[in-house]
Amino acid sequence: MFFKKQQEIQNIQGVLKKIKGLEEKIDKFSQALENMEKESKLHIQKIGVVRYNPFSNVGGDQSFSIALLDKNNNGVVITSLYAQDNNRVYGKAIENSRSEHSLSEEETKAIAKAVKN
Repeated sequence: MFFKKQQEIQNIQGVLKKIKGLEEKIDKFSQALENMEKESKLHIQKIGVVRYNPFSNVGGDQSFSIALLDKNNNGVVITSLYAQDNNRVYGKAIENSRSEHSLSEEETKAIAKAVKN
C-alpha cells in the first residue's frame, strides 16, 4: 500500500512538472505571437494602383501611380510618367494617408484605393 501512494505522489509530481513546462512554452508562444502582431502592422498591407495617360494626344495608359501602405496608412506612393522618349519616376513618403509633398490627382486616387483595401 505504501508503494502505491508513493508512486501516485511521484506521478502527480511528474504531471505537475510537465504542466509547468507547458505553461512556460505557452508563455513563450504568446509573447512571440504578440511580437509578430506588432511587427505585422508595419508590413505593406494595402496597395492601390492607378494607370493613366498624362498626354491626351499620344500613347495609352502607360503611366501609373502605386500606393504601398501599412496598416496605419504609412508608406510610399510611386509614380511613373511614361513618354515616348523618356520615363520619369517619382516617390513620395506617405504618413497617415498624407504627404508633405504635393500629390497629383492620380497619386491621391491611388492612396484612396489603398486605404479602402
